[in-house]
Amino acid sequence: MVIPTRLTQISQIRIFFHSFLIPAAPFSTHLHQSSEPGGEIERITKIINDHPFPDQPLRPTLLHHIPSPLPSNTFLNDVLGRLFAAHSNGLKALEFFKFCLHHSQASPTPDAFEKTLHILARMRYFDQSWELMREIQRTHPFLLTLKSMSILLTKIAKFQSFEETIEAFRRMENEVFVGRKFGTEEFNVLLRAFCTQRQMKEARSVFLKMYSRFPPNTKTMNLLLLGFKESSNVTAVELFYHEMIRRGFKPDAVTYSIRMDAYCKRGCFVDGLRVFEEMKRAKFEPTLETITTLIHGAGVAKDIAKARQLFDEMPLRNLCPDIGAYNALISSLIRSDDVNSAAALMEDMEAKHIGHDSMTYHMMFVGLMKLEDVHGFYELYRKMIRRNFVPKTRTVVMIMKFFCENRRVDLGLDLWGYLVEKGYCPHSHVLDVLVTGLCARGMVHEAFECSKQMLERGRQMSDAAFLIMERSLLQADAKDILGELEQLRKKLKTVLPPPKQLPYEIPASS
Repeated sequence: MVIPTRLTQISQIRIFFHSFLIPAAPFSTHLHQSSEPGGEIERITKIINDHPFPDQPLRPTLLHHIPSPLPSNTFLNDVLGRLFAAHSNGLKALEFFKFCLHHSQASPTPDAFEKTLHILARMRYFDQSWELMREIQRTHPFLLTLKSMSILLTKIAKFQSFEETIEAFRRMENEVFVGRKFGTEEFNVLLRAFCTQRQMKEARSVFLKMYSRFPPNTKTMNLLLLGFKESSNVTAVELFYHEMIRRGFKPDAVTYSIRMDAYCKRGCFVDGLRVFEEMKRAKFEPTLETITTLIHGAGVAKDIAKARQLFDEMPLRNLCPDIGAYNALISSLIRSDDVNSAAALMEDMEAKHIGHDSMTYHMMFVGLMKLEDVHGFYELYRKMIRRNFVPKTRTVVMIMKFFCENRRVDLGLDLWGYLVEKGYCPHSHVLDVLVTGLCARGMVHEAFECSKQMLERGRQMSDAAFLIMERSLLQADAKDILGELEQLRKKLKTVLPPPKQLPYEIPASS
């Protein structure tokens, strides 16, 4: 098992891609977090996810369960945050958002609009995304932000062609952000769309073709530098850094941090420290994220003593360790198979009321798997459930795979039931693993019920999972159940976007 190398990426992408480009609060990504009373938010989320789709409209159910006018804008934001984390169907989220538009005395916040747009675009409901954009332009234009522009452009860059992404940027300028003069900040959003997808050939092409119209600033150059870093190309990072200097741009703290992170992620910790010294000579004070990057880099290089030293020295730099800093040290310890010390850090976090996030649990589960500590894995799982924590999808997939591979499909079903009960619509990858494990042990009817639950919530099961179900149901002489499954899939295909397009070629950079 390979230890995740994306620890720093989580904090750095949040800081660099969002903070220095689009200053907005990140989405809540854990189902247990809420500003409103958690039970009510969870109840409404579950009602929306459990609602039969697309058989019945959602509006009558919402009218029955949600008082009018709405309790608060916080209620809207929190439910949408839960729907986002729960992988809910985009059309359900859209219907809920529109319901709230008409039954709230206060105007929605940009955050609520951005979450709705993100849920739609993530499922490739692009026609509905554009329609929502145009409607908001007519009725609530103040909700249109750089972040909302970025959300849609980034998903278009991911799922559609280079030309369609450029055309989407043009439509944003001419049809959505009407009356707003596009400048460097909007240009940065377009570049970000390609950089977040690691499409650096495309980003470079756009930069060379459009920089004369949109004069680049330091953010622009840092954005491209970050894109090269996320592509794991240290050479490209340094080449572009020197190009940035030649163009007359002065490096800032973000510039140094990106270069530092590029070296640390590739295991070149000594080079990362060299850039750190450059940063100090340039009179930039190290930030919490800077030290976190170095702690992670020391861990990649398996220099635990240095990682500990950097962590312990944070108070001397007037820095207070946060979840990211603790996770960096935990990652370092896990890489060196010191799971006991990592577990002690988790307890220290709890004692200091810092809490644990999905990355914390993911790394601990990986460490226990490396040591083949099955009992410890089960204990950590039970502790996570007792805390009502729902991790991110990749962690759920990993846990489910571990259960099924260790002949504990009973725990796999337990995890599935927990997710559904929390109002979560499990990802298709989770269903793939569970269906495979259940059918391999002759538990075909249980596999069918899980598949049915997912389809009824508006999310499609994969072709691979369906083929396993088809073979198992035919062997069990359950053709009637197979027919029901086929009908559910067929009905859902009429309202879901088509499959992702094949890879494409882009014109050569001029």
